[in-house]
Amino acid sequence: MIRALYSSATGMKAQEMLIDVTANNLANVNTNGFKRSQLDFADLLYSQPEQAGAPAGDGQLSPIGLEVGSGVRPVGTTKLFTPGSFEQTSNPTDIAIEGDGFFQVTVNGEIRYTRDGAFRRGPDGVLATGDGYLVEGGAITLPPEAQNIAVSANGQVSYSVGDSIVQAGQITLAKFANPAGLTSEGSNLYSLTDAAGAPQTGTPGSPGFGTLRGQFLERSNVEVVTELISLITAQRAYEINSRAIRAGDEMLSTTTDIVR
Repeated sequence: MIRALYSSATGMKAQEMLIDVTANNLANVNTNGFKRSQLDFADLLYSQPEQAGAPAGDGQLSPIGLEVGSGVRPVGTTKLFTPGSFEQTSNPTDIAIEGDGFFQVTVNGEIRYTRDGAFRRGPDGVLATGDGYLVEGGAITLPPEAQNIAVSANGQVSYSVGDSIVQAGQITLAKFANPAGLTSEGSNLYSLTDAAGAPQTGTPGSPGFGTLRGQFLERSNVEVVTELISLITAQRAYEINSRAIRAGDEMLSTTTDIVR
């Protein structure tokens, strides 16, 4: 009976974490480029008083065994990089990625990756994120006199000055064999880990890379209805596990009364 108490306790802890993950997804429903997380579970070790295939008499083998589990544990959170919806903003420095790939920005001299294309011109005209992190290491500059800023599908950033067209720079994208292995750092940024694999960089529109769309933003891929269903399921599972603990406690109490 004590095993049931501990097994149910692991279930309650697992559902608490599921609610935490779901709440974070819902909190970021309007975050540009946000990708929802999915919590994965695995069952714990089993006690096996009798194993399948054990001798059962008359030369026969037992077709089934006897196993009692120990509960559940969270394995990890998986980022789901399905595309979010696209919204037109008419802001020339807003850029969305259609397909695979990440923008590259520089944070304290190190490369970080993001799907958030809400870029802005800094005081010196350099293209940067809303937090001031430079896109492509500060290689793209849009001077105050720049007009008709445009971003092509293959990442060419251009603007006009008078009758002249000036090429401001080239945006490249990075992709990974396992993007779910990237680490979320907040501020819509991801950092590289060994689990993600080595970054592959390329021009937007080249094989394996998405294209860019100027004056658009990619919103989060969070579906509110799906998250609410997950929230309800986690709450009900938490309640059921608590009832299992209560049932185990009542059975132990009954056993104690018999001894008395």
